[in-house]
Amino acid sequence: MAKLSHYGSRGEVSMVDVSAKAVTTRTAEARGFVQMKPGVVRAVRRLKNPKGNPLEVARIAGIAAAKRTAEWIPLCHPLPLTHIDVTARLCKNGVELHSSVTTAAQTGVEMEALVAVAAAALTVYDMCKALDKGMKITDIVLVSKTGGKSGDFHRKRAPSKGRE
Repeated sequence: MAKLSHYGSRGEVSMVDVSAKAVTTRTAEARGFVQMKPGVVRAVRRLKNPKGNPLEVARIAGIAAAKRTAEWIPLCHPLPLTHIDVTARLCKNGVELHSSVTTAAQTGVEMEALVAVAAAALTVYDMCKALDKGMKITDIVLVSKTGGKSGDFHRKRAPSKGRE
């Protein structure tokens, strides 16, 4: 069984030493969802928001956050990201978010992909909270990752829950 990697032999928290690892190309994808009332979806569709287009602002927020993941998550290594893509798609009951991150480094970019989606989801909430403070951020998950010693990971696709 695998062990937790951020702990020393006496249980103290420690940043993983990746200096002996080879630099390889690593990718990660994540997704999340912001569930909202139909009236909020209609307002976003009509782009009636004094702050601007919530989907575009969320996309930019996700990209910016991925670049600063080591500042969000204390034991993450700062990484030279070579590509970040964040998409925000309006669905019938909310906004579906997706991120894709790539690096050539000694450690993976799973956290960067997850932080991108989390920041994008929080931004959608911020942009739309005047219309509905009851929105729900859900289903933030790692979809896939490639590269590194632990190998590839690909999550099985779950049913869409009415997110057409």
